[in-house]
Amino acid sequence: MTSYVAVQRAIRMVADPERAAVSRRFFKTNPGEYGAGDRFLGLTVPQQRTIAKRFPDLPRADAQRLLASAVHEDRLVALFILIAQFTRGDRAVRRDIFRLYLAQTAQVNNWDLVDASAYQIVGAYLRDHPRGVLLRLARSRHLWDRRIAIVSTMAFIARGEFDDTLAIARVLLRDEHDLIRKATGWMLREVGKRSRSTLEGFLDAHAHAMPRTMLRSAIERLPECTRRAYRSQRAPA
Repeated sequence: MTSYVAVQRAIRMVADPERAAVSRRFFKTNPGEYGAGDRFLGLTVPQQRTIAKRFPDLPRADAQRLLASAVHEDRLVALFILIAQFTRGDRAVRRDIFRLYLAQTAQVNNWDLVDASAYQIVGAYLRDHPRGVLLRLARSRHLWDRRIAIVSTMAFIARGEFDDTLAIARVLLRDEHDLIRKATGWMLREVGKRSRSTLEGFLDAHAHAMPRTMLRSAIERLPECTRRAYRSQRAPA
């Protein structure tokens, strides 16, 4: 049995059709929705993490095959394995996984996949490398590229580095997709946890142009009187 088949078998052994039906609704898989056509087997995230831990040395080619699967859980398990390999890997391993990830962003195609992996692979790699690729991703027509761009900056925020988050937030300021608005607001809120003055400087310049969803998320942890002041700037829907 190949490693690829062994991982898939482990995933399918704990499939739950009832949970799969709930996941299809939750992740918006109907035609025209952002997760249209995605297939679910009905595993919990803890189950998927446990399976990933059983295959720490999965060959890179097998991880890539899993990431190419039409089944959501296959892709998330592949990402958990790649994150673990990246974290313990040397410089060459980290570079190879970063490149693999960027070549496969079309398969990192739901918000949970992005949020679980982008900052731990893309952001973590770019902490010590030029970051221009993030602006390219932020300007992509592909929804998930744009979410990868902003969520990856969590790795920089954690080190007190905010410039990339603010630059990408400016690119995404008028993004039409709610998932990008929420993610951008989330990252701005994370900036604000570490530097309220940095967040408020951004809001002073841009709150009037921010979609309500983005603004609401960004100001969530500010005092009510401050939130009220920014909301009064009549951010567009």
